[in-house]
Amino acid sequence: MNKTELINGIAIEAGISKVQAKAAVEAAVKVMQTALLKGDKISVVGFGTLAVQEKAERAGVNPATGAKITIPAKKVVKFKAGAELAEKLK
Repeated sequence: MNKTELINGIAIEAGISKVQAKAAVEAAVKVMQTALLKGDKISVVGFGTLAVQEKAERAGVNPATGAKITIPAKKVVKFKAGAELAEKLK
């Protein structure tokens, strides 16, 4: 599902216009980005949790040359499905 499909689905499910749904999606994305950049965790009951996790620097191999390289440390966003969603996925 892409952003347009998400907007269309929200508009239908909520009974609102696509313009209103687009504004809601864009606002939600902006709020979530701001929270994650501050290091906050986002929990949506029944859906899941988004959190920033730090990955340590580690050794790797360049697949093209076989040379050993160092992969730098970085921050990534992790999603953990909530119990309700996880149960539905079974």
